[in-house]
Amino acid sequence: MVPWCQVEVLYFAKSAEIAGVRSETISVPQEIKALQLWKEIESRHPGLADVKNQVIFAVRQEYVELGDQLLLLQPGDEIAIIPPISGG
Repeated sequence: MVPWCQVEVLYFAKSAEIAGVRSETISVPQEIKALQLWKEIESRHPGLADVKNQVIFAVRQEYVELGDQLLLLQPGDEIAIIPPISGG
């Protein structure tokens, strides 16, 4: 069985509004595909489904595509959900 670890999820701008929090600690498998990790977060905050295709997803300050790549997480890793910045 894959060990689990606690990671810190940081929400920015619109994602923070949807989630209702700026950060939270969640427990996830240490080996998890990026898309599965997103689904885990989305299950806690279903409204995030609305911004899924617009957000930048970052793990340890590295951008990650929401796909099948395997993430090897460490306890305390930061996962950031960053919506597009609108400017003008």
